Amino acid sequence: MTGSDYYVPAGIAAVALAVKSPSFWRTWHSPMSKSIFVILAASTAVFVFSAPPTIERVNRVTGVPNFSAPLVYCILTCLSCASLVLVIHWRGGPQETLRRHTRMWIAATAAVIAALCLLFSLSDVPVEQQRSFDTFYASTPYVREMILLYLGAHTATSLVVAAKCWRWARELRELQAAWTHWGLLILVCAFVITVTFALFKFLAIGARWAGTSAWDPLSTEVAPSLAGLGVGLTTVGFLVPVVGPRLESMWLSWRAYRAMEPLWRALEPFAGRGKRMPIHPTSSLEFRAMARSTEIADRLLNLAPHLDDRHRAAAERHARAHGCTPDAAVVFAEAATIRAALLAAQSAGAAASGQVPGRACAAVERSAPTRAEVSGTHGLARLSIQFSRIHHSDLPVDVRGPEDH
Repeated sequence: MTGSDYYVPAGIAAVALAVKSPSFWRTWHSPMSKSIFVILAASTAVFVFSAPPTIERVNRVTGVPNFSAPLVYCILTCLSCASLVLVIHWRGGPQETLRRHTRMWIAATAAVIAALCLLFSLSDVPVEQQRSFDTFYASTPYVREMILLYLGAHTATSLVVAAKCWRWARELRELQAAWTHWGLLILVCAFVITVTFALFKFLAIGARWAGTSAWDPLSTEVAPSLAGLGVGLTTVGFLVPVVGPRLESMWLSWRAYRAMEPLWRALEPFAGRGKRMPIHPTSSLEFRAMARSTEIADRLLNLAPHLDDRHRAAAERHARAHGCTPDAAVVFAEAATIRAALLAAQSAGAAASGQVPGRACAAVERSAPTRAEVSGTHGLARLSIQFSRIHHSDLPVDVRGPEDH
C-alpha cells in the first residue's frame, strides 16, 4: 500500500470532521458529541500516522526509530474507547450508570496506553520498519507483549461494541426505527471487520513465532485494507442515524413541493394582493414546501365563497359508495369540490353535471392518505395529486343527485 492508500481515507474522515465541527462547538457539553469528535479525529489521525511517508517523517523528527508504532497503537486504542463510549450513551440509560461505565472504559484505555508506552520504552527496536513492524519484531521482548496488548484490547472492544449494536438493532427492528437500525447494522459489520483485521495480524505473528515469514502479507497487505474499510464503515454507521433523517425530510419536502404544484397553479387567480413569502436560492426544501402550502391555504380562503358544502358531502358519499376508504373519500371530495368551485367561478355559477365513474375511487385508493385531515404540507400534497387526476381527466366533477340540487 502506498501513501495515497492511507491519505485518501484520512481526507474523507477529515472532511466529515470539518462538516461536523460547528455542531461540536454548539454541543460540546454532550458526551456523544465528544465521542463523535474523538472518533472522527482518531480515524483521521490513524490513517495519517500509519502512512509510510508519515512514519518516516515522525521517526526522523522524534529521533526514535519506530516511534510511530506505539503512536498508532495508542490512537487505535482511543478510537476503540470512543466508539464504545458513544454506543453506551447512544443506547441511553440512568445517568449515573452511564457515567460509571464511561469512567471505567476511559480508565481502562488510559491503563492500556500507559502500558503500551512503558513496553515500548523497555524494548530495543533499532531497525526502522515502516510497514512490517508487527511481524519483524513479533518475537522481540517487550515489543511482543506490546503488540499482543494493543491487538487484544482492540479485539475485545470491537467485540463488545459489535455485540451491543447487534442487540440494540434487534430491539429497534420491532420499533421500526429505520435509520438507527441500519446505522447499527453498519456498525456491526464495521467492528466485525476490525476483528478480522486483528485476526489476520494474529495469524501473521503466529506464523513468525513458528519460524516462517510466508504469512507476512496478511499483516502488511490484507490487514491495512481491512482497517481502512472498518474505519470507513464506522464513520458511516455513526453518521447514518444523524444524516439519514435529514435527507429523508428533504426528500419528502421536495416531493410535497412538487406534488402541490398543480393545485397551486390552478388557484393562482385567487392569490389576492397579499405579499408572497420570499423564496431565496438558499431557502431550504422544508421552507419552500411550507411556503407553497401556506399560499394554497390562503388561495383556498379566497375561493371559499364558491365552495359548496353540499357538493362536498355528496362527493364524499359518492366516493364511499364506490368502495373508497373514509380517508380517500375525504381527499376525493375536497378535490372535486375545489374543481367544481373553480368551474363555477369561471362560468358564473354554471356547474357541470353528471356522475363520476367508479374507477376514480380506485385511483384514490392507491394513494389514500393515512389520516382524514387534508391540511398541512403533506395533506395538501395528497389533495393536489387527486385534484390533478380530476383536472386532467374527462371526469365530471358534479356528483350531486337530484335531491342535492
